[in-house]
Amino acid sequence: MFEIRVICDPADSDRVTAALETAFKAGRVTVHPARDGNRVRLYLDADHADVWPEPEQAYADAPSIHSEIDWITHALGTAACYTKLERGFYLRKAAVLDRIALADGADYRDDDTAHIAAKFLVVLDDADADCDPRAYVRQQYAHWAANGQ
Repeated sequence: MFEIRVICDPADSDRVTAALETAFKAGRVTVHPARDGNRVRLYLDADHADVWPEPEQAYADAPSIHSEIDWITHALGTAACYTKLERGFYLRKAAVLDRIALADGADYRDDDTAHIAAKFLVVLDDADADCDPRAYVRQQYAHWAANGQ
């Protein structure tokens, strides 16, 4: 959590407040006169906004499901028994299971499997995800893919 202070013309205060509330998880806004007497000071308690991309956005540049399954099985097949794998493995696994659950013909078993894999990633990351764990997977996958994996 952090505080934002903006000094602006009183006529712009509503527009500035709306823009800040769009960009951040916003708390209470307080307005005080600026020292010059012509402008106002806006104080806003804020936190970083959570970005929950839609599946189409998160997986836009993802390899095919078959390719990801091949990668996952290869990673598992070449790892020593009881090896804790890198976070990227669990992220990619949760993402491909999410994609399978979203596909035509998927049923509750696919949803359950995707949810369990997503919950595992949330716990692994020690994340405070106040959302569907699968949305957390999409957010993390999009971030991971955008940053060169």
